[in-house]
Amino acid sequence: MADGGAGQREWRVTGMDCGACAAKVRGAVERLPGVEDVDVALMAERLRLTLNESQTSPERIEKAVRGVGFGIAPKGAKPEKPKGGFVLPDGAFPGAEDTPEPEEEGPAQPEEAAAPSWHRTSKGRLVIGTGVLLATAWTSRLLFPAEFAHWAFVLATLIGLVPVARRAFAMTRAGMPFTIEMLMTIAAGGALVIGEPEEAALVVFLFAVGELLEGVSAGKARDSIRALSKLVPKTARLEVGGKTLEVPAEKLRVGQVVQVRPGDRVPCDGEVIEGTSGVDESPVTGESVPSLKEPGAEVFAGSINAEALLRVRVTKAAEDNTIARIVRLVAEAESARAPTERFIDRFSRVYMPAVVGAALLVAVAPPLAFGLEWGEWIYRALALLLIGCPCALVISVPASITSALSTGARNGLLMKGGAVIEAAARTTHVAFDKTGTLTHGKPRVTDVAALTGDADDMLSLAAGVESGASHPLGQAICAEADRRGVHAAATGGRALPGKGAEASIDGATVCVGSPRLAAERGALTDGLRSRVAALEAEGKTVVIVLRDDVPQGLVALRDEPRADAADAVAQLRGLGISSVMLTGDNARTAQAIADGLGIEHRAELMPEDKVTAIRDLTTDARVMMIGDGINDAPALAAAHVGVAMGSGTDVALETADAAILRNRVTDAAGQIRLARAAMANIRQNIAIALGLKAVFLVTTVLGITGLWIAILADTGATVLVTMNALRLLFFRPAGPAEVTAPFTDPTSDATRDSASAPT
Repeated sequence: MADGGAGQREWRVTGMDCGACAAKVRGAVERLPGVEDVDVALMAERLRLTLNESQTSPERIEKAVRGVGFGIAPKGAKPEKPKGGFVLPDGAFPGAEDTPEPEEEGPAQPEEAAAPSWHRTSKGRLVIGTGVLLATAWTSRLLFPAEFAHWAFVLATLIGLVPVARRAFAMTRAGMPFTIEMLMTIAAGGALVIGEPEEAALVVFLFAVGELLEGVSAGKARDSIRALSKLVPKTARLEVGGKTLEVPAEKLRVGQVVQVRPGDRVPCDGEVIEGTSGVDESPVTGESVPSLKEPGAEVFAGSINAEALLRVRVTKAAEDNTIARIVRLVAEAESARAPTERFIDRFSRVYMPAVVGAALLVAVAPPLAFGLEWGEWIYRALALLLIGCPCALVISVPASITSALSTGARNGLLMKGGAVIEAAARTTHVAFDKTGTLTHGKPRVTDVAALTGDADDMLSLAAGVESGASHPLGQAICAEADRRGVHAAATGGRALPGKGAEASIDGATVCVGSPRLAAERGALTDGLRSRVAALEAEGKTVVIVLRDDVPQGLVALRDEPRADAADAVAQLRGLGISSVMLTGDNARTAQAIADGLGIEHRAELMPEDKVTAIRDLTTDARVMMIGDGINDAPALAAAHVGVAMGSGTDVALETADAAILRNRVTDAAGQIRLARAAMANIRQNIAIALGLKAVFLVTTVLGITGLWIAILADTGATVLVTMNALRLLFFRPAGPAEVTAPFTDPTSDATRDSASAPT
C-alpha cells in the first residue's frame, strides 16, 4: 500500500517489441524506492505505476527506462523516439518522427505518418549492414588468404555485437544480468575466443534478423488495435449560426449539431434530429446490414451514413464516444493478465538462470570429470546459452490475448483482459436474464378485453392512469391508446410499488395493476382468474383495470423474444454448454417463453434471488451471466464472467467483465468460441516455445547442432509464436447458423428502457 504522498503516474514507452522488453522496463523501475504497482502494457506501450515523489522523482523513472534502451514520454506528450539498434522500427508508433510539432494526445489525432519500409528502420539497417559484412567475409574467403577472411568475420561479429553488448551491460547495471543481450554477448564473444568467428558472425546476423521480425510482428499486432481509433473521421461539419464549418472532430462539444453527408463517417456519438437514412454500423458493431436511422435514433462515431443527409446532435464528447471507450478498454484489458500468463512469468524467471547454470556445467563438467576437449564443450555451452532466453515463452500468452481482444472488438465482443478470456473459455453454464436480453425489453399490447362497456373506453382509463409512466408496461399501454386515439384526463396519479398505479378520473379511483392487486382488493373473480391464467399461459403479462375496485377489463402485453434467441440457445448446446433463464416474471409467462426457446428457467426471482441462483450454479459449474448491465449488476458480479448486453451504452461497456455490443444473443456463443480459440492458440504457442527449446537443448548438448541453429531456436520460436498469435486476427466468432439468421435491427431494442423493465 502506497503511503499518503504517493500517486499514480503514467508514461508512454516506445521501443518494446516482445515480452522480454516489457520485463526489462518493469525491472528497471520496480527496484527504485517509492515505486509500487508497476504495470507495463506491451501492446499499449504504457508504463503505469504508483510513485512516491519524495523518494524517487519522475525524471529518475525516465532516466532508468532510457538507460535500458527505450524511449519514454509522460502521458499526453509527444512520443519519444528510442535510441539504439534493437528497438521497435522507426515510425511504428504515431508521431515519433516526421512530425513538425507535437500534438496533444486525444481521441482524434492528425493523420499518423505511415511506418517506413523495414530497410529504412534502425533494425533493418543493422540487418543489411551485418548481412553485407557477412557476405563480404564469405567472398573474401574465396579471393584472399584464410587469415584475411578470419579477420573479416571477426570484424562483422564485432560491428554487429557492439549495440547488443551495450544493452547487455546497461541491463546488468539495472540489476538484470540474465537477458538475451547478455547471453548473446557471451555466446558470440566466446565463439570468437575459441576460434569460431564465422559462426559468431552468422549468429549475430540471424539475431538481428530475428529482432527485426519481432519488431515488425509487434507493430502488426499494435496496428490491429490502433486501426479502431482511425474509424472516427478527423473533421466534422458543424452548424454554427446558419452556416456549416469544418472543424476537428475532437473539438466537438455535447449539444452541438453536425451534418453527416451520404458516404461520410459519423464524427461523434449522437442523436439524429433530422433526416432518415441507412447507416452502416459494421465498423463499430460488426453488424453487416445497414440500420435505419430516423429522428430520435442514436448513431455511433465511426459508422457510415449510406443514403441521405442527417443532422445529428452530439451527445458525448470525443473522449467518451463508443470508439474511444472501446480502444481504451481494449488497451486497459492488457493489464488484466490471465492466470496462465502470470504462471509463465514466474516460470521464466527461474528458467533462464537454470539454463545458464546448465550451460556452465556443460562447459566445465565433461572436461574436468572425463578429460574431454575444452573447446568442444565450451562451444556447446555457448550454444546452450542462446536457448536460455524465454522470449518466445513470455510473449506466447500476451500476443494471443491481444489478438483475441482486437478480434473481439472488431466483432462487437468486448472482454476485459486475459483473465476474462480464460474464464470464458472454461464456461459450462450460461444464465440469461429475460427482459432486454432474451427478449427485446419493449413489451407490446396484444389483447384489450372489456368486462363492461367498450374496450376503447376501458383502454382510455388505463392510459390516463399510466400517463407519463416510466415503466415499460405503462409506456406500452399509452402507446396503444395513442395508436387508437383514445385518452382520459387523470389527476392525483401515484405508483403502487410492485403492484401497479392509480389515479382519479371523473371522480372515481381507477387502478391499473397486477392480478395480485386485484386479488388483494377482492376483485379477482373465478372467471377473471381463468382468463388471466389462459393469457399468462401464452407468455403474456396481464394487468387488470379497476374503477372503485370493480374490474372494468384487462390488458395483456408480451415482450417478444429476440429473433436469434432460440438459435443462441441451440449454439450453446452445440458447444456443450447448458443454459438457464432467470426472470422476475410470473411462472406461466416464463414457462411459455422458455418452452419456445428450448431453455430451462427459474421464475418470480427478485434481484437478490438471482444472485442466490447464480451462487448455487457456481458451486459446481463455471457460469457466465448475461444481462442488461443495470438491474442485473449483482448477478453479473456473482458469476465467473458477467456479460452486459447493449449497443455501446456506458453500463454495457464499463460494469461487466465483458459486453456484447450488437445486442445479438448468438454473440454469447461467439464470445465463448473466441475465448476457446484464444486458449487453444496459447497452448499451441507454449508447445512451440518449449518444444523447440527442448529439442535443441538435447541436440546442442549432444553436439548435433551449433550456435547458429541455437539462435534460430530462440528468435525463430519468438517469430513463430507471434505469427501464430496473429492468426487470431482472422478468426470469425460467428457460428455457421448465423449466416442465414434473420436480421434484428439493433435500434429496435429498447436498451434504455430495459434498464427499468421488470424481469
